[in-house]
Amino acid sequence: MRSNSFCAGGTFLGNGTLINVGGNPVVEDHTAAADFGDLDGLQAIRMLEPCDSEDVDDCDMYEDHARIRMASPRWYSTVLRISDGSAMIIGGSTKGGWINNATTNNPTVEYFPPKNIDDSNGLPVHLPFLVDTLNSNLFPIAFSLPDGTVFIAANSDAMIYNWRTNTERRLPGIPNGVRVTYPMTGTGLLLPLSPSNKYTPEILLCGGSTIDDTKPGYEISSQDPASAQCSRLVLDDNGIAAGWQVEQMPQARTMPDAVLLPTGEVLIVNGAGTGISGYGNVLNQVGESNADNPVLTPVLYNPSAPSGQRFSSDGMPTSDIPRLYHSVATLTPSGKVMIAGSNPNLDRSELKYGTEYRVEWLSPPYMSKARPQISEEVPPIGWSEQVTISVTLPLVGKRADIRVALMDLGYVTHAVHANSRLVYLTALLSEDKQKLTITGPPNGNVYPPGPGWLYVVVDGVPSVGLKVMVGNGKSPARDEAALQNLLKTTDVDQYEEAKTNGKNDGAE
Repeated sequence: MRSNSFCAGGTFLGNGTLINVGGNPVVEDHTAAADFGDLDGLQAIRMLEPCDSEDVDDCDMYEDHARIRMASPRWYSTVLRISDGSAMIIGGSTKGGWINNATTNNPTVEYFPPKNIDDSNGLPVHLPFLVDTLNSNLFPIAFSLPDGTVFIAANSDAMIYNWRTNTERRLPGIPNGVRVTYPMTGTGLLLPLSPSNKYTPEILLCGGSTIDDTKPGYEISSQDPASAQCSRLVLDDNGIAAGWQVEQMPQARTMPDAVLLPTGEVLIVNGAGTGISGYGNVLNQVGESNADNPVLTPVLYNPSAPSGQRFSSDGMPTSDIPRLYHSVATLTPSGKVMIAGSNPNLDRSELKYGTEYRVEWLSPPYMSKARPQISEEVPPIGWSEQVTISVTLPLVGKRADIRVALMDLGYVTHAVHANSRLVYLTALLSEDKQKLTITGPPNGNVYPPGPGWLYVVVDGVPSVGLKVMVGNGKSPARDEAALQNLLKTTDVDQYEEAKTNGKNDGAE
């Protein structure tokens, strides 16, 4: 890896290749450039081909800005795998900073591989939504929807974007003025999709802040309260007409992580009760942290429970490790949740809320129960294709609830769980209860082609997840003319060229 990938986004493509996108300029004032890469990372696209070797020396990251790059610099953009297995790269700032503004905003989307959308011929496509949502609109929350469109939330607004036609459908604003994207960071998920309701999508947004995003940092405090609000919106005509349904978490959180579990529940963890994301910007900093009052107890959210009964911390452990800015949490194939990170104070600081190197493993309640097993590797699954796998199930009755969860565990950064997805598949258990016949998702809209993890869930207890390739495993379509136009008409590392026009205002 040649360039600075700090705070980059990423996704798998339809063929299983991982791309790591964007990052930071070269950092020279706090640490050596060698710590982060010798090249500007703002336009970088780094590629890691599928590699199952146990020796990392056998797995190479490819990076060459002269051949593969974004058309424009992007800091704190969101990267999403869409229905054709390619990547959509959304928004961001043209240089590192803090709260976005009109002079640094990059109100566009572009694609990898490059596309010719609306005669763009590989160049960025303008989105008015990303102008209207200034200032707190970095790291937009985005999910590919089962009709092939894309949900995007930024600041206190949301829309459905048809990327094929470059058209926006604005949605009702997020209630009560809650802002959910950086630096007023909340989190969001696409709730589980199921054939039982024809894959009707529903979005969940939790946490964030109501702080006025036009205020300068010297009028914002690390003690300003975060939001406890969670909002849900069903994304069909009736649901949109009904508007957002609002409920309250047991504790307010900014910078929370929301992790989908194979059971369909959501684990909400990490974050602070006051302040906002970033460091070195506001009043009453803790060291340099813009946030304080860490929230140390996770909460389980059951989307299918009655309103008022969905949140519970029963049996949840309370940590003694604050997880603030730059924390992450993700489901792992074992079924445990890995929790790591936090560094609102730079590098190897010994200050309160210093850089955190400890990793925690949270075991949801199902980890202590007898668990089903998938007894063999899972073959690739095509659209509506049936595959049969061998299973070993705990003692089950005739009315056992047996489900198969196909999951993308997401690419997690800055509370954005891009690509996180759970699709329940139709499954039929054999008479001897040793075989499950599974029907793949109907198309790439329901599950964008690419890698996933398969869990068998019996009465709310999941198996260990096994890796599976969904779709035909081919690379996303490549428009050679669009790629060549991008390379011909855009410069390499534009931020470095522009630096002489004014000092960078500090990447975080």
